[in-house]
Parts: sequence; structure tokens; C-alpha cells
Amino acid sequence: MALTFKIPQSVLVVIYTLQWDVLLIRRADGGDGEQAFWQSVTGSKDAEDENWSTTAAREVWEETGIDCRPGGPWADCLRDWQLENVYTIYPRWLHRYAPGVSHNVERLFGLRLPHRLPIHLAPLEHTAFKWLPLSQAADACFSPSNAEAILCARSWALNEPFKSMP
Repeated sequence: MALTFKIPQSVLVVIYTLQWDVLLIRRADGGDGEQAFWQSVTGSKDAEDENWSTTAAREVWEETGIDCRPGGPWADCLRDWQLENVYTIYPRWLHRYAPGVSHNVERLFGLRLPHRLPIHLAPLEHTAFKWLPLSQAADACFSPSNAEAILCARSWALNEPFKSMP
């Protein structure tokens, strides 16, 4: 059986409401208490040719149960912020990538919802969730790039009107 490695191209999706509540989910492999890894939705492309928006919508669906896939009830709420971070992969996760891979490209998205929605976690990936005010959510993230993306959400959202559901 051939080894399959993660593609070093991922998305980060900041999910937030009109009231500026931000959804954070706790990684199952990140520890508990002070060591817990709280984050926004993240995930890698399944194939090199998978487009960023498809990856983002798929990861949101898989990790939270919120359907922003094409044709889904929240599809019009997903925005590609057209920003990418390049970062060094944390040593604890390097084994998931092909030998010699040390950096990941992360594309930023926002999912702006009218209100909090029920969350259905993938229990093998995440063990808890919480909605926090914007600045508290940024402070709770283990990843500096995630915290920065959360703090940018307000700027991005104020530049475009909210598309309400029919």
C-alpha cells in the first residue's frame, strides 16, 4: 500500500456572525486545558487541482456540519479573502507530509452567518466548540496566523453587504 501524504496547501475559514461572534473548535490532537489547540476551520486540499473554494466549503461541512457547499443554504456567505499565508509546518505534524516538505500555503476565507448555527463536530478531529467575541477568539487561538485572520474579519466584512437567506 502506497503512503499518501497531505498536500501542503490548506484553507483557514473564519466563521463569524453579524454580532461578531466567532466559532472556534478544539483539535482532538492538541491537548486539554491550557494546552488545548483552539482554531478556526482548517484543512488541506484533497487533490492538487481542487480549487480553494471547494476545499473551504468541504472542510466547513466536514468539521462543523454547516453547509456552504455550492447549492447549500450558506453557500452565498462564504468569501475567499484572496489572501495566503506561507508558514513553517509545526514539527509535531511534519510526518503527515512528504519527506522534505517544510512549509504550507494557507488560503484565507470568511463565512459570515446571520446568527450562531448548531455545530456538529467530527469527533475524531475536534472535541469541543465555542462562540466567542472577536477579540477573545483571536486571543484563544494557538496559531498566530489564525488570530490575525480573526482580527481582520471585521475589516473584510465591512467592505461588502451581507446576503441574507431567502
